[in-house]
Amino acid sequence: MSGAPRVKSMHVTESKTRSILGLTGNKDLGPPISTQKPVSKTSKKIDMSPEKGSIGGKNQGVAASSPPFRSTGVPSILRRQVSLNASCSSDASTDSFQSRASTGRIYRTSSNARGRRQLASKTKIVVVDSGSESSSPDDLQTKKRCAWVTSSSDQSYAVFHDEEWGVPVHDDKKLFELLVLSGALSELTWPAILNKRHLFREIFADFDPTVVEKFNEKKLVGPGSAASSLLSELKLRAIVENARQMSKVIDEFGSFDKYIWSFVNYKPIISRFRYPRQIPVKTPKADVISKDLIRRGFRCVGPTVIYSFMQVAGITNDHLCTCFRFQECTAIAESEEVKVKEDEQKTDKGIESCICNGIEDLNFASG
Repeated sequence: MSGAPRVKSMHVTESKTRSILGLTGNKDLGPPISTQKPVSKTSKKIDMSPEKGSIGGKNQGVAASSPPFRSTGVPSILRRQVSLNASCSSDASTDSFQSRASTGRIYRTSSNARGRRQLASKTKIVVVDSGSESSSPDDLQTKKRCAWVTSSSDQSYAVFHDEEWGVPVHDDKKLFELLVLSGALSELTWPAILNKRHLFREIFADFDPTVVEKFNEKKLVGPGSAASSLLSELKLRAIVENARQMSKVIDEFGSFDKYIWSFVNYKPIISRFRYPRQIPVKTPKADVISKDLIRRGFRCVGPTVIYSFMQVAGITNDHLCTCFRFQECTAIAESEEVKVKEDEQKTDKGIESCICNGIEDLNFASG
């Protein structure tokens, strides 16, 4: 066989003087070279893929001599690199071994599976993100809120929107607190007010109007006082005066709750706005309440302040109808309305029974 001498010369020690098989056939490299040349890509291609690398009889002989060539002690990493470079595909040079972190297995990814690998990685990321959102303590990002509460909003403001803003309030202390905080909006923002809310409650005795009305205004607004760091002197004096006037309203109506809710017939106003631009700064109803409060001696209670108070106290439900809190606050208001009707019915029955008993007593006395 004419190719036998070349087969014998394929030993690594003689590969320096050996002719190399090219893509178009064997090529003689001439005299021996002093430096050792790296193994040819094409010869390695024939070794790894004999069905594609057999080019004529001579090439088959070279392929058959692959066992002696493997025993030369060439590092495995070099053999792998040469075999990958010998691929006809343009992406073959990027094939590598990869490890799967979840199982610890090692596998080879082909260039054809690259798209599937990327798709699988994207799918995996989506699953991880959804799990983290469900397990996160502030899963606030998954709920549809009013447009002014965004992902970058202060967390205290988002919680305030989700738990307090728009919920009907009937406690006098709570109503006084919300009236004070609404008045502070002319100097501070809601996030700033909420972050200092503990200071407001500490300074103003948990917003008990019977206690605040007895405050010494000079000490309250004096230099160095804790209250002076929160609001201006005008606002601080107005809070003390409003506490005095609220106490008078309580004496007259039995509670400030009955007084303030009487303006809306004890039912919250459902706005059903879809866009923030539809929400007004003030309304005719707020203007009516403001005028009556000013007539009674309240200070710093303009229509804008009163409308903010109506919003936060749930007197009007200004949650956007796309917000998840819109239905919740509406349901709370409806349940309270049913409760009020039941109480009224019980009161009416009690009055009727008292009248009947009185009539019977009169008849018995006359008889």
